[in-house]
Amino acid sequence: MATVARRERALDLTERFEAVRGLSRALAAPLSDADATLQPMPDASPAKWHLAHTTWFFETFVLRDFVAGYRPHDERWAYLFNSYYEGEGERHDRARRGMLSRPSLDEVLGWRRAVDDAVLGAIDTLAPPALGLLELGLHHEQQHQELMLMDMKAAFFENPLRPAIWEAEASRPVRVPDGPRWTIDEPGLVEIGHAGADFAFDSETPRHKTYVGRFALADRPVTNADWIAFIADGGYGDPLLWLSDGWAWAARETIGAPLYWIAEDGGWSRFGLDGVRPIDPAAPVCHISYYEADAYARWAGARLPTEAEWEHHGARCDPASGHQLDSAGPVAPRPAPDGPGLHDLVGNVWEWTQSAFLPYPGFTPAEGTVGEYNGKFMSGQMVLRGGCCATPRGHLRATYRNFFYPHQRWMFSGLRLAKDA
Repeated sequence: MATVARRERALDLTERFEAVRGLSRALAAPLSDADATLQPMPDASPAKWHLAHTTWFFETFVLRDFVAGYRPHDERWAYLFNSYYEGEGERHDRARRGMLSRPSLDEVLGWRRAVDDAVLGAIDTLAPPALGLLELGLHHEQQHQELMLMDMKAAFFENPLRPAIWEAEASRPVRVPDGPRWTIDEPGLVEIGHAGADFAFDSETPRHKTYVGRFALADRPVTNADWIAFIADGGYGDPLLWLSDGWAWAARETIGAPLYWIAEDGGWSRFGLDGVRPIDPAAPVCHISYYEADAYARWAGARLPTEAEWEHHGARCDPASGHQLDSAGPVAPRPAPDGPGLHDLVGNVWEWTQSAFLPYPGFTPAEGTVGEYNGKFMSGQMVLRGGCCATPRGHLRATYRNFFYPHQRWMFSGLRLAKDA
């Protein structure tokens, strides 16, 4: 029975490996070598680097460590495409990844094909620990697919021509909701965190109990129309709404609207991978920092939910539902459906919480170098929940904890209001 189960797992991983690796290639297909080498800011990476780094991950942690006689495609490339794994030695400076004109995009794609062939050729004979690392690598690559889209958008926004690399989706006008409806929960102990044999990152564990007070959660994320009202009411200019660090950041960076918003002809447009398009007032606001989300919530007489409050509801949702990434093409939030109930807890926009990214009680990082994956970043960052339109479908769980620094906003980030009830 163990052999049958192992074969079934290997077959499942084979199908998923081919699908995940194929989607990365499809996302990069519209790019020239020059496009794929651009690094718009130190926080972002070139598309070519994402394609190479994910390949390095499989070559290093699966092929090198578990396939006898495997020789790296080019031993020099490990220095270029290691990200932050100190256990793997020195690496190229993150802020200078855009200087890597060589290897070319074609060479990186050739490396990917060679590594793919080697993994698929070995998958039936890999030991269980290697299969576990292969599954980790698939989720790791799905993370980088979302990052690649974020970084491509940031790169093309730097071009004054504001080019589109995909055609826009057909517009579907939706009525702008009058305001949020509230779902009230009674106080008590709730369980959060991952448990069981299914895949999860180490930061999602262990499952544990925590107390939540009586609270209310909005039925949908905050919309663009809501945000325009915040701007019109002077929300960006009222220091009483802002955390001190947020007020200093907004003043220093001259922040007056979400990232990628463009004021023109007395209205607002936004930039996306489908070019410049009018703002959809019914769609969720996107590309806002934690500081902006927190200020808006205060302006609205509410607050951000804790991640325990969010997960208490998110656990009831199908993680494969909602507006998520299924294929290459433009990625942009869509209006939430109307009607009773909680909408878009999964997909569309990542939702800021008021919770810091800290270890759960009893947290233990994974063993070995891959233990650097999450635990070392549990300082100074805030948790977002729910996934977004650029998150590959099949990657999410209700327990999934994304995290970014409070000032960052090039990810597909929005907010949902909560309040004490």
